[in-house]
Amino acid sequence: MKQRTQMQLALQMVSGYGAEFSAWRMPGTDPAAYTDMDSYVERAKIAEKGKFQMIFIADTPALTVNLGPQSPMFPMDPMMALLAVARETKHIGLVATLSTTFNYPYNIARQFKALDVISHGRVGWNAVTTSDPLATANFGAQVANRKERYDKANESIQIVQALWGSWESDALLLDVEVGKFADMDKIQPINLQGKYFASRGPLPIPPSEQGQPVIFQAGGGDEGLELAGRYASGVYANPYDIESAREHRQALRQSAVRYGRNPDDIKMFAGFMFSLGSTEEEALERRKQLMSFNPGEIPSRVSYLGSMIGLPLSVNSVDIDQPLATDLMGNAYANPMDPRSPRALELLKRGLSIRDVLAHGVINYHPVVAGTPVQVADFLEEWFLAGACDGFSVVPDIAYDGVADFVDQVIPILQDRSLFHREYEGTTLRQNMGVSYQYGVL
Repeated sequence: MKQRTQMQLALQMVSGYGAEFSAWRMPGTDPAAYTDMDSYVERAKIAEKGKFQMIFIADTPALTVNLGPQSPMFPMDPMMALLAVARETKHIGLVATLSTTFNYPYNIARQFKALDVISHGRVGWNAVTTSDPLATANFGAQVANRKERYDKANESIQIVQALWGSWESDALLLDVEVGKFADMDKIQPINLQGKYFASRGPLPIPPSEQGQPVIFQAGGGDEGLELAGRYASGVYANPYDIESAREHRQALRQSAVRYGRNPDDIKMFAGFMFSLGSTEEEALERRKQLMSFNPGEIPSRVSYLGSMIGLPLSVNSVDIDQPLATDLMGNAYANPMDPRSPRALELLKRGLSIRDVLAHGVINYHPVVAGTPVQVADFLEEWFLAGACDGFSVVPDIAYDGVADFVDQVIPILQDRSLFHREYEGTTLRQNMGVSYQYGVL
């Protein structure tokens, strides 16, 4: 398959509000967006207008934040949100997370294949293992060791794919005159038995236009690399700098080759957050307004920033609305254990106040660009042309206007630079990702 020369984009949908958990309080935002599926549909339609390859919903089956001041991290249920979107869109891919640790393979296979058929071949499954104690407690379990979690994941994915392929591609007949709905000789049990899971099958669902859903993976470490190389066509990754991103992408491609796969059939999406403004100062003001909704978080953020640059900073020892004092800057250094530290130190050396440095998102989970559309496009271009990723999982700070602003202001720049497509390549997620057709176990 011809290697793509253009980046791919996934819109990460959080809980209806955006990347920042205080975004639900921003002027213009619907405070009830969490329970309003129309809000998810509206954002997805805007992303489809911008030719995003897919929307992506991460998930942890637990309440993981304090709902006093903050919104939830995830939609009420990813599959229900995607079903609502599927019925109102035509081209954009629909990818959701579902754990291999606390779901039976049969249920996973049934949910995703049904949605794949409903959407005419636009669905992907982000297969993850679960290690969050809050989530495991919801299932009356303890956190399993890493080897067991990934052994279960391997079994789960194999059974799911076998169930997906339990109909031959021409088994569905719908012959009204003869009275034959399907050819049962071409619909067979799978009879797989593993250490953790088993399933007889078959699944009572025919193939979609893309055969079966696309498998994604988001785990790290050696086990994650092996799982991705063996099964995944998409990987959601969290690198913070170009060098580590390039190394991760190369490791994924090498893992795919070890399993006899074309390395171009595995695409890495780097997480990326943004805040847009007509100037950098305007974008920073937007982020500072978000920070102002939760002033109780400021002390811990300042302390964390201090650990990144080797200084014992606190709101009692420094004025966070002023640049760091010269004598302190003389002792500052980038913590080699945190890849975000060089960026934090660079901004402090520019003479920015501590509040402004924090507003730049230096302690966020993904790289953040707070700036103009050109600055955002420049960042994406630099990473992509450096071979750091195949595309990006884009997370707007505030969903209600951030998605539309990205589509209207950033996408045209990327298209004018020939970095992003202008039309969908096909009707299925596989076609729009440029990955091979698959049906059943490889």
